[in-house]
Amino acid sequence: MTETRGASSGLHLDAAQEAAVLAGALPYLRRYAGDTIVVKYGGHAMGNASLAKTFGRDIALLKLVGINPVVVHGGGPQINQMLKRLDIPSTFVDGLRVTDADMVDVIEMVLAGSVNKEVAELINQAGALAVGISGKDGQMITARKVRRTVRDTDSQIERVLDLGFVGEPVKVDPRVIYALSGSGLIPVIAPVGLGEDGATYNINADTAAGAVAGAVHATRLLMLTDVPGVLDANGELISELTASQARQAIADGVITGGMIPKVETCIEAVQAGARAAVIIDGRIPHACLLELFTTSGSGTLIRAE
Repeated sequence: MTETRGASSGLHLDAAQEAAVLAGALPYLRRYAGDTIVVKYGGHAMGNASLAKTFGRDIALLKLVGINPVVVHGGGPQINQMLKRLDIPSTFVDGLRVTDADMVDVIEMVLAGSVNKEVAELINQAGALAVGISGKDGQMITARKVRRTVRDTDSQIERVLDLGFVGEPVKVDPRVIYALSGSGLIPVIAPVGLGEDGATYNINADTAAGAVAGAVHATRLLMLTDVPGVLDANGELISELTASQARQAIADGVITGGMIPKVETCIEAVQAGARAAVIIDGRIPHACLLELFTTSGSGTLIRAE
C-alpha cells in the first residue's frame, strides 16, 4: 500500500474527531497487525502526569489490537533529582553526562529501577501486561565506551575526552524482546548496556531506541520529543524525508542543534533494518495513535530511500 502524508490542520481532538479517527483506523489496524513498533518515551510526555497516563493507555491499546509495541525510555530529570539529593555534581559534553563509577550505579538504580517500573505500571494499569527490563537483561544491548574529541581553538590540537561509563550500542540481541512480545507481554527497556569488559554503561535513550528498532526490524520507530518534528528553513513541518534528504538538510544547516542527533538516530535505525522512523511531538495527547492511525501522521517520517 502506498503511503501519503500531509500537514494536519488540528491535532487536538474533540469527541467527534476522536470518533472519526476510530472509524477511520481499521485500514491501519490491518496494516500494522503483527508488526513491531518501537517507541522512545521521554521528555515532556514523561514528566506530565496526564500525558503519562494517556501514553500508558495508548501503548496498551496497540498490544490489544494485535500490534507488538516495545518501549525504550529515558529518565534524565529523575536522574538529576537523585544526583542532587545525593549531592553528586553532573558535567555534560555534547549533551552526554560524564559518568564515573559511582554515578553509573545511581543511574542504573534510577533508570532500571524506579523509572522502569513506573513506565511498565502505566501500561499495566491500562489493561495490558508490561515487563520492565534493562539492556543488560539477557545481554540484550552490548555497549562500548563513547569517546568524544575536542579541538583547542588556539593550537587546533584535538584531544580525546573520557566520558567515563557512557556507552553506545554495538550489538542488540533481540531474543528477550521476541520472547516477551510472543508471550503477549510488552517489553519496557531501560537504556543501560553491558560492555564486553563487563562494565555497565549509560546509553542515550534515543540511541538505544534506534538500535533496538533496527535489530527487531521495526515497522516504525516513534521518537517522542518536545517539538512537532523536523522543520524547514521557514519553520514549517517537514512531513517526510529520505535518509539522503535528511543528511543533506543537516549539511545545509536546515536541521540544527539537538535535532541533529535525533535525525541521525533515525537514519541509522532505517539503515539497520527499521522500515521507517518518525519524530513526533510527545506533548500532544495520543501522538502515537495519530501517527499510526491517520493518513496525515503527526510528525516527520524518515525512511531509507
